[in-house]
Formats: sequence, structure tokens, C-alpha cells
Amino acid sequence: MAADNPFETDDPSIYDVQTTAAGPSGTLPFTESMLLDRPSGDLFGWSQDAGMGWDPALLGRDEFLVLSTMGGLRSPDGKPIALGYHTGHWEVGLLVEAAAREIKHLDGVPFAAFCSDPCDGRTQGTSGMFDSLPYRNDAAIVLRRLIRSLPTRKGLIGVATCDKGHPAMMMALAGCGDLPSVLVPGGVTLPPTQGEDAAKIQSIGARFSHGMLTLREAAELGCRACATPGGGCQFLGTAATSQVVGEAIGLSVPHSALAPSGQPIWLDLARRSAQAVVQQSKHGVRLRDILTDSAIHNAMVVHAAFGGSTNLLLHVPAVAHAAGLRRPSVADWIEVNRQTPRLVSALPNGPIDHPTVRVFLAGGVPEVMLHLRELGLLKLDVLTAGGISLAESLDAWASSERRAKLRQHLRDRDGVDPDEVIFPPAAAVSRKIPRTLVFPIGNIAPEGSVVKATSIDPSLIVEGHYLHTGPARVFTSETAAIAAIKGKGERSIKAGDVLVLAGCGPSGTGMEETYQLTAALKYLEWGKHVPIITDARFSGVSTGACLGHVGPEALADGPIGKLLDDDLIEIAIDLDNGTGSVNLIGHRDQVHDASWGLLQLASRQQRDDLGAAEGLPTDTRLWSALQRLSGGTWGGCVYDSEAILAKLATIP
Repeated sequence: MAADNPFETDDPSIYDVQTTAAGPSGTLPFTESMLLDRPSGDLFGWSQDAGMGWDPALLGRDEFLVLSTMGGLRSPDGKPIALGYHTGHWEVGLLVEAAAREIKHLDGVPFAAFCSDPCDGRTQGTSGMFDSLPYRNDAAIVLRRLIRSLPTRKGLIGVATCDKGHPAMMMALAGCGDLPSVLVPGGVTLPPTQGEDAAKIQSIGARFSHGMLTLREAAELGCRACATPGGGCQFLGTAATSQVVGEAIGLSVPHSALAPSGQPIWLDLARRSAQAVVQQSKHGVRLRDILTDSAIHNAMVVHAAFGGSTNLLLHVPAVAHAAGLRRPSVADWIEVNRQTPRLVSALPNGPIDHPTVRVFLAGGVPEVMLHLRELGLLKLDVLTAGGISLAESLDAWASSERRAKLRQHLRDRDGVDPDEVIFPPAAAVSRKIPRTLVFPIGNIAPEGSVVKATSIDPSLIVEGHYLHTGPARVFTSETAAIAAIKGKGERSIKAGDVLVLAGCGPSGTGMEETYQLTAALKYLEWGKHVPIITDARFSGVSTGACLGHVGPEALADGPIGKLLDDDLIEIAIDLDNGTGSVNLIGHRDQVHDASWGLLQLASRQQRDDLGAAEGLPTDTRLWSALQRLSGGTWGGCVYDSEAILAKLATIP
């Protein structure tokens, strides 16, 4: 192209522009009644189908829509033409292709559309995190609009993998309960043979700043942390937990969550899912027959047994709301977590840090559900995506060749006993593995908070109790907090401090995820002695005494926004009984009690350095306002149109 004229070209062939084409051969299988009675859109749709190359003779068969969160552009050999945002959606297109081919094989007509998703790992500590949680609601809306925009579809397949895309897909399918639907989880990436997993690698900056890594070590470890190109991270974070919950709730075919991306067993689950949705359609099974209050209960129980991410406290109520079901309350979560033992040993909670692919080989969701059935914790009469009851599905799993071969493969290939990855209940009790979630309340969190108790360092737990009293170090931005952890400036963090991050809830940052803080503390030798309290949220891979979702948030006049440096904070967690408290009890060397703290906080004004983060998008501000009217954080950060319209109706 000539430098002085952008309209010039060195390729004159581009000017040979074709103006007509012969069009597809054949005829559309119209009938007189179709031409007389069907909408013009149905008729023109077939013209478009033929134009895209579909054999006109094969039109008129049942149509199925395959929705996905695929991202990036792969060449046929798998090499990138354009990168995706993350490995989680990089290979999803292969699942879409496998499902679509199976639908065609079953005499159906597959359609495909997608709405890609961001990466919480890529946006940690950046302004991109302001859009992370709000994206979920927006994507669910877009996906539902895509579903409704193909009015001739007979059933749905959703394909999704990661932190926000998978929950958004669950919400989208749940909102279309009159259709047969199956959700295909995108699986997991593998850990490197030698190196660090994708969770630990996110702490390289903090470890380098404290002299724990050289520049070369950081560069080499970072290069191979994602050892295979597709799938969600190798740990039981939000992506993996969401896949587990999607299967436990009945949206996915049994034993599909956490399959290793790109491998034959992973592609097979796409084919099984296509077969399942076609069978649902033939037998009149709709998603609302599968997704019930009992299914939500089962998902919560399985979440507790896996030791799953606290982010599912936002996503499970959102799925229930989309399905028109009752949203589980904090009391429901407390009850489930008190009753349910944690049975899974995986990254990041241990006690043995197995990657998620080993959880899959050990039996995954159905293996855990076998144990939960023995404990009487499941509703067994619910339908599964395969069209049979959960009781029937578990019976089939227990005697299956698939179960026997994969568990033996884990023994033979990795030398790992499957029962050391998924513990039988008696073994879990004997190991004194803490239950998953505790919901501390107190004068700092009168509406509650949540801590993944199972991630607290065992050396800090004495006879089933965690107790910490220390001075507050208060920050109103994650940037300032991570700088202090890295030892920059005058406000460095030390062992015994309580790191308070205020003003980072929905109104301040879109309720950002603060994994870089917890990752840094985990891999610093003194980090386990620094608990965190915040109105933001944590990554599913976060560890330590991290109290998030503190309510009310600081920018809603919450007490957390009144804390000062050197305030004495007491955190008490009873892991055996699933109770906890978080209270202001003094200041500097003056020790009082929680009653004093309550009065002190009531007399204080909000900190003058609180405010919405600089650059907070207007889209996120709107999301924050709408979700606040719809039940807020504990209601799943959803859009409740009835509640919003009722509020608007009160405005003169």
C-alpha cells in the first residue's frame, strides 16, 4: 500500500469484484401449510441455512442450539491465529464441534453461537476486575437473547468453563426452563510435570520482591504453569467449583466436570451431552423438570463436600433466581455446611494438593455423591441430565467400568490412591478435615461475612478453633494493600496484623476479586499470620483466614468503612460448629470488648478516603445499583426485574 495514499494497493486482483452468484442447488422442503401458516422468519431462516451451505434436503429436522464461551482463533493444527483471554475458552470450540457433529449424526440440525468471557486471573489487580462480576449478568442476558433469537430451536447445549462464563451459562439455561438443556463443562488444564500450578504462579511478584525467586526462576516457572492449552485452572477455584456445581445440580451429564481438556474422554462428554439433549427432547423432558429446589440443595451439599469457592455463594442463588426458584439464604448455607463433611483433597485446600485432573480420575462428582448418599444428605429423586433419577445414576456409576478403569488408571499412572483424593466419610473425620464455609458476624459485619474455613492453615487451629487478635491495617484500594505486602512504603504489613480492605464491594469496585493479596500472603513465611477482612470477594483458590463479602459494604455505610489503623480486631472461628465472629474490641493498647466496639463504631463517621474506585465504569455503577435493589450480595447480585420495577413505581 502506498504510504501517501491509504486507498492504493499492490494487489490489483482485489478490484475484480463479483456481483452475482448461482446460489445453492436444490429446493427447500416447503409445504403448502408452511407457506400459508408459518411466519416469514421461519421461511427465510431456511433460505439463510441453505445459503450457509447446509443441504436443503436435510432441513425441517429438529434444530438444536449450541451456545459457548469460546474465545480466540485457532488454526487447524491448534496454533493461535489470535489469542483468547484464557486457556479456559481456547479449546471450547472443539467441544462445540463434537456436539454439533453428534446432533447431525442423530438427524438433528445444529446451530452455534457464542458470547466469550474474560479471565479473572488476567485482570487481578487491574481495572479489568471492575467488570468481572458484572459481566456475568450481562453475559447471561446476551445468551438468553441469543436463545430466544432462534425461535425454532428444540433444545439447548451450553459449553462453558471458567469463573464468570460458566455461571452465566448456567443462568442463561436456567432462564429457559421450558426447553431441554444440557451444560458441557470445558474441563481443566494440566499442571506441569516440573514447575508450579497456575495458582502459585500468581504470587511470583510478591515472592520476587521478598527475594524468594530470581528473575530467571520467575520467568521459567511462569512460562510453563499452564501446561496444556485448554481448560480451566488446575485447582479447585471458582471455575472448577462451578463445573462441579453444574453437574451436581443436574445441568451436566454425570462425570463430566473437571475432565482434562483436549483429550478423548473430554470430547466424548460433548457427544454424550448431545445424545442427552436429543433424548430429553424426544421424551418431553424440560430443564425445569431437572432444575428444582431439591437440585439446588444437592448442589450446595456437593459444594460443601468439595471445599468449593466462596464465589458460588453468588452464583448458586443467581441460578436459582433465573429458574424462578427460591434463592438459598445464608441460613441455608450455614445448615448445609454444618452437616456436610469435606471429602475432597485438592489444590488449594489440601490436605494433599492434588490437581483437579486427579479428582476427575478418582471419580469426580458422582464418587463424592456416592459418599453423600451414604450419609443421607442428598435428594435422590431428582432427575439428572441423562434423564434418569440421581439414585439410578449413582447405582450405575458404582458398578460402571468407567469408574473402575479411571480409578485404577490414577493408581497406575500417578501412584495415587483414589481414596486419598476423595476421602470416604470415615477417613475425612479421622483426618479432622475442617468443614468448608463459616459465616462470621459481629460489629464489623452485622449482615455477615464468609470465610472458607477449610483453607485456614492447620497450624493455627487449636482444638477446632481459630482465634486471632491484632491491630488493623486499613486500606481502601487493593493497589495500596499489595504494595504494603510487598514491603513498599512506610505501611508495610507484618505478622499479627489484620489487613482490612474497605470500599471494594459492589459500589466501590464492582466487588472485585482480591486473589493477589491472598496468593502473596500464602507464599510468604509469615503470611499465614495475617488475616484479611474485606467487603470485596476472594478467588476460589484463595487461602488463609480471609473474611469476604462483609456486609453492609463500606460505601453503604457499613462499619467496615469506619475502621482505623491500630484498631484491635478479634476474629474467632469455631470450625467444628461452623460459627464465627469478627469484632472491633479496642484500640492500640486499650482492650475492651465487642459491646464497646459496637458503640465506638456507631459514634464514628465513615473514613474520608472512601469512594468509588477511580475509573469505575458507568456500566458497573449501574450493575451495582440494580443488584442492590435485587437482594444484594447475599441474594446473588442478580437483576430482579420485579423488585426494580416496584422501586421505580414509587418514584413520583
